[in-house]
Amino acid sequence: MSEPLLKVENLVKHFALPGGFLKKSTERLRAVDGVSFTVSAGETLGVVGESGCGKSTTGRCILRLIEPTSGQVWFEGRDVTALGKEDLRALARDMQIIFQDPFASLNPRMTVGAIVGEGLVIHKLAKGNADIEARVAQLLETVGLNADHMRRYPHEFSGGQRQRIGIARALAVSPKLLVCDEAVSALDVSIQAQVINLLQDLQAQFGLTYIFIAHDLSVVEHIANRVAVMYLGRIVELASAHDLYTTPRHPYTEALLSAVPIPDPTLKRQRIRLVGDVPSPIRPPPGCHFHTRCPIAQKGLCDVQRPELKQTTEGHWVSCHLRS
Repeated sequence: MSEPLLKVENLVKHFALPGGFLKKSTERLRAVDGVSFTVSAGETLGVVGESGCGKSTTGRCILRLIEPTSGQVWFEGRDVTALGKEDLRALARDMQIIFQDPFASLNPRMTVGAIVGEGLVIHKLAKGNADIEARVAQLLETVGLNADHMRRYPHEFSGGQRQRIGIARALAVSPKLLVCDEAVSALDVSIQAQVINLLQDLQAQFGLTYIFIAHDLSVVEHIANRVAVMYLGRIVELASAHDLYTTPRHPYTEALLSAVPIPDPTLKRQRIRLVGDVPSPIRPPPGCHFHTRCPIAQKGLCDVQRPELKQTTEGHWVSCHLRS
């Protein structure tokens, strides 16, 4: 079996909180609390969960846009967390990101051509202005835009078009891995489908690998090969998309899936209502983070011992004392 393209081992990111007047705070916000997974070349791993579960922070720590507190990230056998500034800059050619907000992520003072071609200039991948312009034109056409759009500014485009510009910018340096950080959540439903179809076409054309971060399970179902479900900084379930959507094991995954709308009004799905609110990541519950809302939690077990992420069946991993 070949080595995975990406390997994440016990990734942790805690943010120090500011203290009061003349006081130093010792509290930490536990955004990512020990995450491990692998991604194979050409695969799409979906990462889902409620807002604040740590999925976006995980993606940015992998790229070292945010420095992890501890843990390791291996890309093609290289420890990303140990790379110096110059090596990390070179690695940026292979690992790129598509941001959630297609307007805020584009410099309003730069033309589309300058935005898409910036990576070519930084990494010295083109020979002169004519070559840059030709390659930018090709990239824009690849993502479904016109070549003459390169002379316009971001405010002249719709949200879907701006996201296509962001995709073209990421593709400019010929990456191997793309982190799609809520890349379609700000778009209308019909535009979401178009962008997802575009990402799938680009993956087939260029052999790309995706980490697709989202909170909408119905969106992830259409693009992911495997899905990781996160809750309060931890992965609670990891399985193939088919297994996770047909036979979910973790109570939290079951609750998320029960909330997904069914297009056929004649079909009914039993809604699982979770009690209470999501606990604070500053003071997460002991043991299983989910036990305060879990309908099957056992006192003296779930509230004391942290469950490990264990393989229950082939390729299906669950972090639950009662479902392992």
